[in-house]
Amino acid sequence: MAVLLILFLVLLSSSASIESRLYTNYYSKSCPRFTQIVQDIVTNKQISTPTTAAATLRLFFHDCLHNGCDASVLVSSTPFNKAERDADINLSLPGDAFDVVVRAKTAVELACPGTVSCADILAVAARDLVTMMGGPYYNVPLGRRDGKSSRAAAVDGTLPLPTMTISQLINVFGSRGFSAQEMVALTGAHTIGFSHCKEFTAAIYNYSRAGQSDPEYNPRYAAGLRNACADFQKNPTLSVFNDIMTPNKFDNAYFQNLPKGLGLLKSDHALFNDPRTRPYVELYAKDQSKFFYAFARAMEKLSVYGIQTGRKGEIRRRCDEFN
Repeated sequence: MAVLLILFLVLLSSSASIESRLYTNYYSKSCPRFTQIVQDIVTNKQISTPTTAAATLRLFFHDCLHNGCDASVLVSSTPFNKAERDADINLSLPGDAFDVVVRAKTAVELACPGTVSCADILAVAARDLVTMMGGPYYNVPLGRRDGKSSRAAAVDGTLPLPTMTISQLINVFGSRGFSAQEMVALTGAHTIGFSHCKEFTAAIYNYSRAGQSDPEYNPRYAAGLRNACADFQKNPTLSVFNDIMTPNKFDNAYFQNLPKGLGLLKSDHALFNDPRTRPYVELYAKDQSKFFYAFARAMEKLSVYGIQTGRKGEIRRRCDEFN
C-alpha cells in the first residue's frame, strides 16, 4: 500500500512539474516582444487574407488533437518519411495557416534566434485570430517544445471526421480527456469555418428516392448548396462557409443555425439531434457568453494537451523540418 502511495505521488508530481514549466510570461526575458510580433503578423495576414483565422484554428486543432500540441503537423515530408501534413485528412488544411506560422516564425527568429518554439507560435496565433474575429480571449501558457516525430500513418482514427456519429466523436474526444460538453464547445469553432463540398455532397445530391437532399437540411439551404457546389467534381477545392449567417464573425450563430436545418455537415446535424449533445447546443444558441466561456476554457485545456517540454522536444529553426 505504501509503495502504491509513493508511486501515485511520483506520478502526480511529474504531471504537475510538466504544467509548471508552462506559464504565460515564459518569454518575458528571453524574447520580450514575442507576443507583439506574432500579433502584428497575424493581424496583417488576416486583413490581406480573411480566411486565415478559420484556417489557423483548424490547423491548431489538427495538430493538438492528434498527438498533442507539438507542431508536428507543420513538418514537411521527405523521401524517407511521409509526415502528418500528408495524411489524407490533413491534405485539405489551407496553405494560409501554414504561411502565417512561417511568417511569424521568421520574424520571431530575427528578434530572438533559437528561442521560441513553433508550437507556441501556432497556439498564440490561433488565440489572437479568434479574438480578432470577435471571439473570447483566453490565456495561452507558453514553453512548449516542438515534437521530434511526424508520421502520416499515425494520424488515422485520431481526428474527428464530418461523417462520424456522435458516439464516435465522443470517443475521439473522450480518449483525450474531453467531455461531450467540451467537444460541443470546441465544435463551435465552425462559426468561422468552411468545408469542401466533397465533405457533404452525398447529403444534398440524389440522397434518396424521396428527395434530392437529406431531410435534416432546410430545403432552400440544400438548394443553395447544390448551386454553390455544382462544379465540385471538376474543382475539388470548392468550399462553403459552415455558418452562412455570420461567416466572418466568431459568435454563437453556428448553434442558432442547427435547429433551423442550416448545419452544413452530417456531424453538425447530429449534434442537435443527439440527446447527449443537444442540451449544450441549445444552451450556447441561447447564451453567447456561456459559449464563449466554455470555448475559452476548452481551448486552454486543448492548448496544453500532450505537450513536449525539456529534452523531449526541441526548438526548431524552421517549422517545416526537424533540426
